[in-house]
Amino acid sequence: MPAAGSWDRLLASACERSGTPGAVLGVWHRGSRTVVPYGVLNTRTGVRTTGESVFQIGSITKTWTATILAQLVEEGRLSLDSTVSDLLPGVRLGADDLAEQVTVRHLLTHSSGLDGDVFTDTGRGDDAVERYVAGLHDVAVVHAPGQAYSYCNTGFVLLGRIIEVLDGTTWEESLRRRLVEPWDLPDVCTLPEEAIVRRAAAGHRDGEVVEPWGMPRSLGAAGLVTTTAAALLAFGRRWLGEDVPPHLERMTDPLLEVPDGDDVDAVGLAWRLGTWAGHRVLGHSGGTNGQTAQLHVVPGLDLVVCVLTNSDAVNAVHDTVVPQVVADLTGVTVPSRPAPDPGAVPHDPTRHVGVYERRAVRLDVRADAAGLSVHIQPTGDFALGTPETVRLLPCDASGDRYVARSQDSEPWTPFTFSTLPDGTPQLFFSSRVAPLLSRLPRVDR
Repeated sequence: MPAAGSWDRLLASACERSGTPGAVLGVWHRGSRTVVPYGVLNTRTGVRTTGESVFQIGSITKTWTATILAQLVEEGRLSLDSTVSDLLPGVRLGADDLAEQVTVRHLLTHSSGLDGDVFTDTGRGDDAVERYVAGLHDVAVVHAPGQAYSYCNTGFVLLGRIIEVLDGTTWEESLRRRLVEPWDLPDVCTLPEEAIVRRAAAGHRDGEVVEPWGMPRSLGAAGLVTTTAAALLAFGRRWLGEDVPPHLERMTDPLLEVPDGDDVDAVGLAWRLGTWAGHRVLGHSGGTNGQTAQLHVVPGLDLVVCVLTNSDAVNAVHDTVVPQVVADLTGVTVPSRPAPDPGAVPHDPTRHVGVYERRAVRLDVRADAAGLSVHIQPTGDFALGTPETVRLLPCDASGDRYVARSQDSEPWTPFTFSTLPDGTPQLFFSSRVAPLLSRLPRVDR
């Protein structure tokens, strides 16, 4: 491996440019592990980041939950085509009750159609997940089951409840019995009282510590694992080598196309699938209250790499650090994110002017002489980010594919206009479908 000092400097530089107080880079390659820490875990206390520090990995948790489901399928306890009504009798999903239509496969591939950003806090009791699921009787439905890909936290809480019912215990206990202990994963926790006895990172936004520290217990199966880079590498290594069990291998089969997903083209059972120079990549990202993380597993390169940060800027850190690390180790070029085409003249962009909305965000798309802009207004139970207006820059002449960013130091974020199979216009942003709510008057250019 290259000298660790070069990666130390690389990580430090990326964190300093993005305003990230602390981070850990973890790398496994051909039998050798490297863990590189940077900065402080908490700007209030000044506690230094170490390789043993624990960070919230957010939605990377979904790959852990999916692994438990894969085990249950292997045991014959359910199938991917089992419905919510089969497994959770009496549970209602939405006003029209989709429980008989939504399958485990839909939930694992983010294609259930349920609004994905229900962040209801149902307390700290062992019944938190059960109470959350009982509250889905009026959940909004974004599209018909199986009709489209739209990232869905709600669906993974449902999967957590299915695990609880089949295993007869809490989701956290199933996690411990099925993965943490048999796979010897160190320092894995889900609740604040477990994290506080470890060297735990605090989330930050704009340089300030974010409160509360964690997300509601009800969201456990969707995003509550807190752990070290070493444990995340050990988890990812289960998909390396020639002896990957069939039930884990099947998790990486591409089941559904992901539109405009940066370096992702499909989703398996929770794993987001992409390609680096012909090598299949399994990946996932995660974000919580001011903490973000990225994980990539590349079986063909015998490589696992992760980045954990205590800020919202993991993409800025990742996009500087990971491509260089991968190039140093393998010579492979990591694909760049979508970027604007300065020469593109988009076709009739004003046709997209309107209000697009889902539970967690309202997107007001407007046009002026310079082109399109979008005002992003977080809504719902748990505000994801702060209100902002950004300019949409075209990626090509179609008038449908755009990117935007708040600051020059940030990576580009894709915004794609398309139509659902039922004819509803939608704006695909942050891996989620936002259907058109209403048209706004066009402005002549």
